[in-house]
Amino acid sequence: MTHRFDPTSLREYDIRGIVGQTLGTEDARAIGRSFATLLRRAGGHRVAVGRDGRLSSPELEAALVEGLTSCGCDVVRIGMGPTPMLYYAEATLEVDGGIQITGSHNPGNYNGFKMVFQHRPFFGEDIQGLGRLSAEGDWDAVEAGDAGTVTDYDIEDAYVGRLLAGYAGGSFRIGWDAGNGAAGPVIEKLVAQLPGEHFTIFTDVDGNFPNHHPDPTEEKNLADLKALVAEKGLDFGLAFDGDGDRIGAIDGQGRVIWGDQILSVLAEPLLKAEPGATVIADVKASQALYDRIAELGGKPVMWKTGHSLIKTKMKETHAPLAGEMSGHIFFAQPFYDYYGYDDAQFAAVQLIRAVHTIGKSMNQIKDDMPAMINTPEMRFQVDESRKFAVIDEVLERLEAEGADVDRTDGARVNTADGWWLLRASNTQDVLVARAEAKSQEGLDRLMAMIDAQLAASGLQRGPQAAH
Repeated sequence: MTHRFDPTSLREYDIRGIVGQTLGTEDARAIGRSFATLLRRAGGHRVAVGRDGRLSSPELEAALVEGLTSCGCDVVRIGMGPTPMLYYAEATLEVDGGIQITGSHNPGNYNGFKMVFQHRPFFGEDIQGLGRLSAEGDWDAVEAGDAGTVTDYDIEDAYVGRLLAGYAGGSFRIGWDAGNGAAGPVIEKLVAQLPGEHFTIFTDVDGNFPNHHPDPTEEKNLADLKALVAEKGLDFGLAFDGDGDRIGAIDGQGRVIWGDQILSVLAEPLLKAEPGATVIADVKASQALYDRIAELGGKPVMWKTGHSLIKTKMKETHAPLAGEMSGHIFFAQPFYDYYGYDDAQFAAVQLIRAVHTIGKSMNQIKDDMPAMINTPEMRFQVDESRKFAVIDEVLERLEAEGADVDRTDGARVNTADGWWLLRASNTQDVLVARAEAKSQEGLDRLMAMIDAQLAASGLQRGPQAAH
């Protein structure tokens, strides 16, 4: 027996596809067999499995568990919940790995699998290796009597308790939008135990996402939260993606606190308590963030975009805090006494704590941020075979011109006006661009530079590609 995945489903950080087209139950069964085989060969045999609230998640879970047990792994099912709850289970239960069935922030017809292998991210070459193992059918099958066992474990209350452990964040009036995603029940339990007044919307889990798309990094998806905050006169609002690993925020005036700005707020109490601590952000983050971390006495590190890459860099640098423009915020030892993964629910609690510690309103904190003019993340389609080659061509031309270029992840170019970025997505056939300046004229000059580089490689900024 062998199994071939649709090549588009084997992504850099996870396995993901459109259910019934590029992903189905046979894929889930093969993932289970391959993951179990790899884990047993590495000396492990117990896997925690969780799922989000998508309509296709229960059937994918059943097939995944069947694959895992058929190759001799015991399964601990933790049921439906946010991806960070699965990460928490993998970090604290006696298991050797974890798999979350989730389509993340994608539309409802998508689903996928995020994996942890012996307490480390499972990504990149790991995922390609899993694909090759399946294609070869190199599975360690066992006799029916030796198949793995399946147990159910309700970890939700323990997870909520961990989110609130040692809470000292003051009392605020806050709006919460769970977007009908998998974090809804956790958020309801969380706000019931937080001081202050809390108003929740869309906490019922519905895989059809009837109210809005669950991606808080797109401002249009924050319209309902803005209305709630305005109507109730709240201090600020918090929003979550479909699987609860991305956070979004707005202040009391409905202004968006972007991912890098959330990180700058979180960095303040951290660096007061731990001067010189390393804080990591991805290449899409504002220069204002890196300047702020340095100003607060921290060590800013710019790193590649991607939650698995950031987690790995955190371990390497012993950074207690990291974040991405996409709203993934990561927390680790020693300051947070946490596990080094991205958790939007924990980020919410820490953000409340940070606002309390800083001693200003969220509106005032937002007012104090430097006024930068920047583009949103621009994504446009390019042929898969060309995307990395184009970046190489751009880098070669820039260096020949003597430009000030950071090559951490694509080309990030500093000029007197500000900076611009062009990088290839690791997960899709798109190029990603972003620019930031101190004035609109400066931003226009930066965008002209991006367009000139694309034109030199025979491309132009096309229509925005979907996430």
